[in-house]
Amino acid sequence: MRRATILLLLLLPACGQIDPYTREGVWRPRGANEANLHLHVAVPAHLDRGVNEPRADGHVQAAAVTRYRTDRVKALPASGVSRIQATGQGGGSAPAGGGDGGR
Repeated sequence: MRRATILLLLLLPACGQIDPYTREGVWRPRGANEANLHLHVAVPAHLDRGVNEPRADGHVQAAAVTRYRTDRVKALPASGVSRIQATGQGGGSAPAGGGDGGR
């Protein structure tokens, strides 16, 4: 047991060589996200200071926050998507045969 512990301690520094974030020769982002964002923004000044949305209604948004804080959240409207329901007996093993393995 003691030999195994010593061996593991001696091999521990080698882990730095296989770490994908620190090993030599791998791509490092170094500001890639910011550069990509600046390429896709129509007006770069909007990244520093936002723009008013003339169609926004602050009263509607404030009312939603008030409903949330007073625990009176409105239910979502029904949609064309069916509800998910549990079926079968449950608790048993998975059925044998058939299926495509989740593919």
